[in-house]
Amino acid sequence: MSDKPTPLAGDYFAIPGWSVVALRGADAVAFAQAQFMSDVAPLAAGHWQWSGWLTPKGRVIALFALLRLDEASLLLVLADADPGDFVAALSRFVLRSKLKITHEAAAHVAGAFRAPDAARGAVVAGADADSGLEFDFTAAGGARTLRIDRKAPVQDRESAARWRTCDLAHGLPRLDPVQLGQWTPQQLSLDRLRAYSVKKGCYPGQEIVARTHFLGQAKRGLVRLKGAAVGGLDEVMAGQLPTGSGVASVRPIGQIICASGDEALAVMPLDAGDGPFSSDGQPCERLPLLDGLAR
Repeated sequence: MSDKPTPLAGDYFAIPGWSVVALRGADAVAFAQAQFMSDVAPLAAGHWQWSGWLTPKGRVIALFALLRLDEASLLLVLADADPGDFVAALSRFVLRSKLKITHEAAAHVAGAFRAPDAARGAVVAGADADSGLEFDFTAAGGARTLRIDRKAPVQDRESAARWRTCDLAHGLPRLDPVQLGQWTPQQLSLDRLRAYSVKKGCYPGQEIVARTHFLGQAKRGLVRLKGAAVGGLDEVMAGQLPTGSGVASVRPIGQIICASGDEALAVMPLDAGDGPFSSDGQPCERLPLLDGLAR
């Protein structure tokens, strides 16, 4: 793991909705292995992967990038979930385990539309948040770098909105608090990010996740949509909208769960096809999900 990432520059901007949580202690990795849905134990120091925390019923409470700093330290770059609530809920399961879970409130998450200087793929550059950490978010949609730093980044709403749109285009759901705890990893197509394991030992929700996988019971997944009304997070309707004095012949087929501008992600049947679709009485079209963000 390189310890010389480029200092925070003017092309980095704040990414709203992201926060940093640390797990530190002799049992940090074992605790994470038992609680989170990815296979944490084999992860090498200086590497990261997508992961998450589930309810006992297999619904996603939180989604995050999980970095193993060393044998006794993990960092979670938490997407959208409230970090204080997350730390409080997760801490209830520490019991006699030797670790401490903290919200790193002084660590800022920034992004830039540029290739990383030192990070590559799942390999992170930097030693810790004090010196700066650089993550490679480059994928099919172009080069991106995520950075954790103690320095407050500039605020740039236009760039932050573009970053969120890129997340959605690659199938990374950005869930509002009301969406947390509603969807299974399969319904969020988190296999595309390699964010969960069906082979490792027990973790909350593992039985439901594994059963859904091995019995072929996954019926819904993410669909990327574009349309004028998708920001309302309404139902997705299948069928032809009325024209003139015609009668609509539409039926509900899915639910929009997150949006950025005129693009959105919806949970829909895997066999939904290519439409026609609409939301809130306005047409929307299906777009392909982009690859390359899995780690």
